[in-house]
This record gives sequence, C-alpha cells and structure tokens, in this order.
Amino acid sequence: MVEIHLERTIAAPVEQVFDWLADPANLAAAPLVLKAGYAKDSPGPGAGAVREVVGLGTWFREEITAYDRPHSYSYLIVRSFPPFDHEGGTLTFTSSGDSGDSGDSGDSGDGAHVDWLSNYTHPARAGGKVLEAISYRLLRSSFLAILNGCAKALER
Repeated sequence: MVEIHLERTIAAPVEQVFDWLADPANLAAAPLVLKAGYAKDSPGPGAGAVREVVGLGTWFREEITAYDRPHSYSYLIVRSFPPFDHEGGTLTFTSSGDSGDSGDSGDSGDGAHVDWLSNYTHPARAGGKVLEAISYRLLRSSFLAILNGCAKALER
C-alpha cells in the first residue's frame, strides 16, 4: 500500500484554509491538473459531493465521504484512470494557535496546521507496484503544490 502523508502550517485562519482546500477548483494549483470542480450532478460542498479532476494522463471522480468544517474532510476515489484501489484520503485542520496557554479565546490567528493523509494501491492489471512508484512521486508533488498554492493565496 502507498501512503502519502504531508503536513503544512499556513499563516491564515483555519476556516479560510479549510474552505480553500475543500474547493475542488483549487486542486488545479497542481501543475499536472488541467481542470477540477464539482461533477454536474453533485450537491454543493459537504458529504456526498462529487468532484472531478482531469490531469495530464489521468482523471479522478472522488466522493466527499465526511465533511466537518473547519476540522476535517475525507474523500474516496470512486472511479479513475489509471485505476486506483483507494482506501481514502483525509485532510485535518487545527489552529496552530491552539496551545491553550495564552489565556484568550484560543483564536490567536497564528495559522492553520494541515495534515493530509491518503492511502491507495494500483491493481496489478494497471501496473501495480511499478505504477505505484510513479504515482507516489506525482501525487506527493501535486499535494505539495496544492498546499503551496493555498499558502500563496491566503498568507499575508
């Protein structure tokens, strides 16, 4: 199984970071993504929403399986090319100012810590371990580009 696990602190309010990363159009911050958005038949943001991502040599149809703004959301690749056996992905958001020792309301505005975890395999018929070695590098760099795009858009 392939595991991609990234963490990043972005100097912006956690609600803004959540909203930016939950908006499928912003997945296009990854250089290989050509187009991303909600599927035509999808409800708006929330559990049950379906997003579609088209990239160079790939496409994904993902369902949002859990949505707890601004704390976390999870997604599952339900169809794709090349095929994925996706165990799911989750982005978890915490306020980086939540140290608890400031004595104020806890909203220090220090930023948002993002923890992104995704696990998958590729079936043997699609290239199995060989494709996993390639997709890990491509997806990890894409996730990093998306987090960098969020920081660039929201940090002051």
